[in-house]
Order: sequence, then C-alpha cells, then structure tokens
Amino acid sequence: MSTFERIAGPFEGEVGGVLWDGEAVLFTTVDEHRLMRFDPASGDTTELRRYTNRAKGLAFGPNGELYSAQEGGRRIIEFMPDGSVTALKALLDGRYHNNPCDLTVDRGGRIWFCDPFHPIRIFGPAFFPPLSEGSVLRLHRDDRRNWALRRMTFDTVSPRALVLSADEKMLFVADGEPSSAGDRELRAYPIRSDGSLSQPTVLHCFGSDTNGAHRGIEGMCMDADGNLVACAGWKQSGPGPLIYAITPRGRIVETYEFPGDQPTRCTFGGADLDTLYVTTATGELYRGNIGKRQGLGRGGAQNGH
Repeated sequence: MSTFERIAGPFEGEVGGVLWDGEAVLFTTVDEHRLMRFDPASGDTTELRRYTNRAKGLAFGPNGELYSAQEGGRRIIEFMPDGSVTALKALLDGRYHNNPCDLTVDRGGRIWFCDPFHPIRIFGPAFFPPLSEGSVLRLHRDDRRNWALRRMTFDTVSPRALVLSADEKMLFVADGEPSSAGDRELRAYPIRSDGSLSQPTVLHCFGSDTNGAHRGIEGMCMDADGNLVACAGWKQSGPGPLIYAITPRGRIVETYEFPGDQPTRCTFGGADLDTLYVTTATGELYRGNIGKRQGLGRGGAQNGH
C-alpha cells in the first residue's frame, strides 16, 4: 500500500526536477521559471530563485554543486551560492546541443544529461539549429579544466530520464517521448572501463490501447536495494498514473497507485530517506510512503531528478 498527499501547488504548468538537500526538498516550476524549496518541518514552500529559463532536472555534484538542465536555455547551469548562475558552455563537434531535461552527476564530477529536442520557444541560442539526434551527452573537465562535451548514446530518439547505478557501472535511460506513439523504453547501458557505453538491454516497453499510448517514464531515482523507482502513466490510457519499482534486470517488483496525474520526477527524502517526493506535469508536489523502500541519499548516482 502507498499513501500520497499533495503538499505544494498547483503551480502554473509542469513541476520539473526534485531533489532532497538533507533538510528540505528543492524543485523547479518549469513554466513559472522558479526554483522552489519545501520545508517538511514547517510545511512552508518558498521561492529560492526566479528567471530560471525552464530549468528542469536538478542534481548535486560531489562537492555540493547544484546543477540544473535548463531546457529553455539549451544549456546545463550551476546555481552559485551568491545567487548567480554559471553556464557550463561546451559545444558538441562545434554545434550547440538541444534542450536538456534531466541530468545526474557521477563521483568524478562528470555530468550526464538527456538532450532531446523540444519545439517550445527557447531563450537560448535560437539561431543555431537543433541537432538531428536526441542523445545522452556527458560534460567533463578537459586537461585545462574547461568543460568538454561527449556524445554517449547513438541509438536513442528522445531520452527523457536517466540515473546511474550506485556502483556507476550501469546507466539507466528512459527513451521516447512519454506520450507519443513511438517506442517508449527503459534501457540499461553497461559502462565500459574507458567511460563509453556498451549496447543496451531493453528492460521494459510501454504499449498502447484504444485510448492511446501508455505514458512512459519521465523521471527516476534509485532505492537502497538498487532498484529503479520510476514515474510513468496518466489517466488518459493504460493502467493510470503509477510509481514503479523495477529491478536492474527489468522485473517490476511493485507498482504504487498515484493520486495525481502525469507524475514527472521523484526523489527520496526525510531523516531516514524513506519518503518519496514526486512532481507532476500538472503543477504539483506530492509526498508519499511506499512501505519500507528507502533511497540512497544525496550526491552522485543517488540524486533524484
């Protein structure tokens, strides 16, 4: 059994990335262009930043850096402690990438992110055409400590969510527009010793029915047992909005009915990391108890998205 309650919202449009900072929950209101903070001790929701240009995914770096996938700016950004924002500028073979929507950071400080195309009006370099492919990309520091960009997947169409295993030997990717008629798959990519990816295993595929496509995965985090906890589904078709617990080999071990619609991102939080926080495309933040399942905490592969 699971119990969820709405604790913030509704806001205007989608609520994006969600992240536990050790005391409170950080999340973004994508269409309102704000970074927010929910304090579970007081129940208060406050604004931390504004003008975030459709910031979506959130992740901590190994030294506490706060990064975000800025869909509207076509860039990965770092929220600086002084209130400013630093763009991590890097080109892919001389070209600008697309519209990042989710990210995670490994223990070496490399930033892995989903880079699909989004047709919405953007705030970034609009006169540079988008890439023809939607890929997982990775930012790393070069020999001069400048950011450099590497393409990691060559078989994805529209990656939407990703998370690293705790040992950082596997990258899990949700590929395909969540509500489109195309393939919507959960994939597992082994990470080679040189940092490149091997051919993936498809762990799960989402189908369709007379009411339309079954909405695929839009956000994931990891629990303490190494299982994926994924947000998928909607009220329009299929089994409805659900939170899935999926083993690294693709077996669905639990599903939890979700009371809102179109869950987007999730992270574990609370003193014992046993509370699941979930955002929605309809502008809400929920808090839920899904039994004894616990998260891994903050930092690196343990980030919620």
